[in-house]
Amino acid sequence: MQAQRKPVKTRAPRSSRAPRPEYIAAVRYLDGRHEKFHVRNADNLADARELVISEVGDFRSIMIALRN
Repeated sequence: MQAQRKPVKTRAPRSSRAPRPEYIAAVRYLDGRHEKFHVRNADNLADARELVISEVGDFRSIMIALRN
C-alpha cells in the first residue's frame, strides 16, 4: 500500500513595506546650547519638524534633513 501525500499549500509572499524615511534634526536653543535628534517615526519632513518642535519647546533655530 502506498502512502498518499497531502497537497502542498503555497504561501503567499509577504508584502513588505518600504522602510520609513529617517530624519536628523539639529536644534539651537535660546541660551546657545545645541542638540541633535534622530527622528524615525515621521511620515514626511513636515511631520518630523512637528515632532521635534513638540519635544523641545522654545528654540532659536531648527534644521531637519533626510538621513542617508
